[in-house]
Amino acid sequence: MINKIVILVLALIASCHGLYFHIGETERKCFIEEIPDETTVIVNYKVELYDPRSGGFMPSSPGIGMHVEVKDPDDKMVLSRVYSAEGRISFTSHTPGEHVICMYSNSTAWFSGSQLRVHLDIQVGEHAIDYANVAQKEKLTELQLRIRQLLDQVEQITKEQNYQRYREERFRQTSESTNKRVLWWSLAQTGVLLIMGLWQMKHLKSFFEAKKLV
Repeated sequence: MINKIVILVLALIASCHGLYFHIGETERKCFIEEIPDETTVIVNYKVELYDPRSGGFMPSSPGIGMHVEVKDPDDKMVLSRVYSAEGRISFTSHTPGEHVICMYSNSTAWFSGSQLRVHLDIQVGEHAIDYANVAQKEKLTELQLRIRQLLDQVEQITKEQNYQRYREERFRQTSESTNKRVLWWSLAQTGVLLIMGLWQMKHLKSFFEAKKLV
């Protein structure tokens, strides 16, 4: 019973990553994924072409492909390639933070204004591992495979915790920097007010002396 519940939960988690979106010939769609460092990410996608006769979407022609770009939190290009209408993209993060995954059509001449439907599935960490393939290659028993999954999950949790500590440290540094700037800005405002007050007093004194009021 427990095994059935675990399998059901894993199936629901896996299904939560899938989505699809529509894209035009000049559009560019980007997705932000928060990824810890040294984490494997696999992106599965499939492109369908809009059919005006049927009003639905059909498998795209072989000429249609997608240009995929991945940038790390430092805005450095991790991956930039043109792939076919259906494919699997894999990369490993080396910097923790928000990674930007952008997709757009490789050409505007293939579908001449029609829409494309792109099915996208992003898997991060242990979700990106094909355990059935691992068990077959390494000849693991069911118990050994389950232990392997648990170890991978523990490793991923550790990476997530390290990433959260990294985010907390960055947030604290930003807060301290902001507080220092607010303090210096307040001191600068106070200094300007004092200087203007002294200048006004000196100006008024000169005015009263010129009018022989004092």
